[in-house]
Amino acid sequence: MRDAMNNLGGDSNKINPLVPVDLVIDHSVQVDVARSENAVQANMELEFQRNKERFAFLKWGSNAFQNMLVVPPGSGIVHQVNLEYLGRVVFNTNGLLYPDSVVGTDSHTTMIDGLGVAGWGVGGIEAEAAMLGQPMSMVLPGVVGFKLSGKLRDGVTATDLVLTVTQMLRKHGVVGKFVEFYGEGMSELSLADRATIANMSPEYGATMGFFPVDHVTLQYLKLTGRSDETISMIESYLRANRMFVDYSEPQIERMYSSYLALNLEDVEPCISGPKRPHDRVPLREMKADWHACLDNRVGFKGFAIPKESQSKVAEFSFRGTSAQLRHGDVVIAAITSCTNTSNPSVMLGAALVAKKACELGLEVKPWIKTSLAPGSGVVTKYLEKSGLQKYLNQLGFNIVGYGCTTCIGNSGDIDEAVASAITENDLVAAAVLSGNRNFEGRVHPLTRANYLASPPLVVAYALAGTVGIDFETEPIGVGKDGKKIFFRDIWPSNDEVAQVVHSSVLPDMFKATYQAITKGNPMWNQLSVPSGTLYAWDSKSTYIHEPPYFKSMTMSPPGPHGVKDAYCLLNFGDSITTDHISPAGSIHKDSPAARYLMERGVDRRDFNSYGSRRGNDEVMARGTFANIRLVNKLLGGEVGPKTIHISTGEKLSVFDVAMRYKSEGRDTVILAGAEYGSGSSRDWAAKGPMLLGVKAVIAKSFERIHRSNLVGMGIIPLCFKPGEDAETLGLTGHECYSIDLPSNVSEIRPGQDVTVVTDNGKSFACTLRFDTEVELAYFDHGGILQYAIRNLIHTNH
Repeated sequence: MRDAMNNLGGDSNKINPLVPVDLVIDHSVQVDVARSENAVQANMELEFQRNKERFAFLKWGSNAFQNMLVVPPGSGIVHQVNLEYLGRVVFNTNGLLYPDSVVGTDSHTTMIDGLGVAGWGVGGIEAEAAMLGQPMSMVLPGVVGFKLSGKLRDGVTATDLVLTVTQMLRKHGVVGKFVEFYGEGMSELSLADRATIANMSPEYGATMGFFPVDHVTLQYLKLTGRSDETISMIESYLRANRMFVDYSEPQIERMYSSYLALNLEDVEPCISGPKRPHDRVPLREMKADWHACLDNRVGFKGFAIPKESQSKVAEFSFRGTSAQLRHGDVVIAAITSCTNTSNPSVMLGAALVAKKACELGLEVKPWIKTSLAPGSGVVTKYLEKSGLQKYLNQLGFNIVGYGCTTCIGNSGDIDEAVASAITENDLVAAAVLSGNRNFEGRVHPLTRANYLASPPLVVAYALAGTVGIDFETEPIGVGKDGKKIFFRDIWPSNDEVAQVVHSSVLPDMFKATYQAITKGNPMWNQLSVPSGTLYAWDSKSTYIHEPPYFKSMTMSPPGPHGVKDAYCLLNFGDSITTDHISPAGSIHKDSPAARYLMERGVDRRDFNSYGSRRGNDEVMARGTFANIRLVNKLLGGEVGPKTIHISTGEKLSVFDVAMRYKSEGRDTVILAGAEYGSGSSRDWAAKGPMLLGVKAVIAKSFERIHRSNLVGMGIIPLCFKPGEDAETLGLTGHECYSIDLPSNVSEIRPGQDVTVVTDNGKSFACTLRFDTEVELAYFDHGGILQYAIRNLIHTNH
C-alpha cells in the first residue's frame, strides 16, 4: 500500500495505523519435536530457521510503522495474550475514558467478549482499512438473549458447556447476530469459562458472544496482574455509564430480538466431530455414533466404510516393536488452542487425569503423537507449581511451544510407519484435540476423523487409544497390577480441580510472564532487519513477494463490473469452509504450490505450511482450493483439489484450470450451498479466488467474515432466493453465466435483486449481498484497500 501511494504521487507515510495495533505472531510454531523435555527450544529453533525471512519482514514492520506493538514468536496465542494482558476493558487516553473495543484478523478475537470488551474477527483486508481510519460498516445486528441458570454438575467441564452452547446456537441461527449471555447462572461461571464460550462464536456463527462486566470480571483483572488503580477506574466508569452488571441488585428484564435458555445442570460430558465443531456427541453415545459414522455415506457424519472392512487390523512395526492400527484409532492427541489452554480448570483437570493414570500404571501408546501447546507461559508456571506437569510429561504431553500448533494444522508429521499403515490400509485414523476447529484436512491430511474435546478428555482418549470406546462400560486400559481401569477411576471431581486451581494460579505468574514478553526473546532480538519506510522487495524470495493488487491502479475508480459468459470454476454443496478454500496446513508434494517451490530450488522438507507462506501471492494463489478433502460436484463426488475445464472436459488442478480460463480471457464464478466461507477469518480465502479470476460467488448463504472479505477484494457475493439453490434450479455448473450490473454505482442498491442468465436459456433472480452503501463504494473502487488509498490521497489525514 505504501508503494501504491508512492506510485500515485501521494505521501506513503500516510499508510500508518491511526488506532493502536497489537500484532501477535502465533501461527508459525509446528510440532516437529514431541515427547521431549527439550521440545519447546527445539521447535522454536526450527520455527526460526524456517521463518527467518518472514520474521525479519515483520520486525522491519514494527520499526517502519508507528502505533504498533509486535509480540514476538513463542510468546503465546493472540487471544489468550489479549485476555491476560492486552485487553484494557476501558481505555484511558490522556484522561479521556471510553469503552475498549477491538477487531482482530482471526475469527476467535471474540474471546475478549468474555472480558466484557466488544470485539470480533474480521479479515485482514477489512482490518487494514480500519487501521487507516475507514469505518467498520455493518447492518445493525439482532441480539439474541441467552439465559443461563443452575450450575454445572460434577465432572462436567467448560468445554462440554461450550460444545453444547455451540450446537444450540448453530441450530437457532445466529449468523450476523450478537449473542448476550445473562441470568443467575452467570455467577457460577469463571471468567475463563466465559472466555471459552465467547471464543467459539465463529463456530456457532455469531458476530460475538458477549458477557457484560461484573464482579467476576474485576476479580479476573486482579488475578491477571492489572493494577488496583486501573480496576477501580474501570468499575467506576462502567457503573457511572450503567454498563456494569451487579448481580447483588435486582435485575431488569431486557428485551432481545430472540431468546434461548440453558440450565447448566443439563450439560453432560461430550465431544464434537468427526468433521464439524457443532456436531456434538454425548460421551455416553460416542461408541454408537462412531460405528454409525463408519456405516453412513460420505458426509459430515459418514465415511462409507464397508461392513466387511470395519474390523480390519493393520499390522506394522514401530521402532522395532510390532503394532496394530484399526479404524478409529487415535494417532494425534493434542492439548492445544486458545479456547481451552486459557482455562486453568480444564488444564489442571487434564493434569489430574494424567496423575491418576500414572499412579494406576496406565500408558499412552508410543506411536500416538501427543503434545501440549499452551496459549501463554502462565500455563507452564501453574502446571509446575501444582507439581502435575511431570505426570503429563510421563504420558507424552510435554510442552512443545506457545502457539496454535495442531489447532491451525501445524501438527507436524506423524511417524512414517504409522502414516504408511494408514494409507496402505485406507484407515480412518482419528485425532482428538482441545481445539475449536476440526474441518476436513485441517488438523492433519491423514486424520479423517477429528474430534474436539476438553483437555482432560484428550488425555483420556490418548490413554484409550481409540474413539470407538464406551467409557461407561469398557475399561480405558489395564493397570500395573493387571486390574482393569475405567474412566471413572481417573476422572477428578470438581472440588479436586478447584482446590488445585486455587493453590496454583497466582497473580505474580501473569506479571512475570508478560514482563518477559515485552523484552522479546534472544532469537527475535538478534534478527537484523533493514531500515526505511518502504520495503525492499526481493524478487527471488519464496516467502515475501510483492502482490499485484495495486500494480495497475490509477486515481480513477474502475467502477462496478458485471459478469459475461463466465464458466463455473467449482460447484459446491453446504459448509465449504475457509480451510477448503485456502488451507493453512501442509503443502502436498503433488500440488501446484509444491511444483512452484521445487522449480525455485526449495527442498520438500523446507516447504513449510501455507500459513507460513501467506506473504507470497504466487504460493497462495496455487494453494487456493488445494484442500485434499475438497468435494466438487463437477467431478461427480470425487474427493480432491481438482476441477473440470468445461470446454475441453479435462480434469486438472483448480489452479491450472483457472489459469487456462484467464489465458482465454474468461471470467469464472463459483456455485455453493449454505454457510459458504465458514471457519477462519482467512482473507486469503478471498484474495486467492480473486487472483484465480473469480468474479462472483453464488451461494445459499455466507458466513459474515468471508462475505466481507469477498466484498473487500471486489468479488460479487450473490445469494439464491429462499428455497432455491443450484440443484433446484437445475444448474450443473457446465453452463456459462452472465450477471448484468449497472455501470454506475449510484444505480445499485444494497440487497437488490439481480438476474443471472445462463447460455442454455435459464434465468433466475439472486440477492446482491452488498449490505451497506459503504460496501458499494468499495466495489466501485475495485476493493476496500484501493478505496482507502484514494481516500487518503484526497484527504489531509
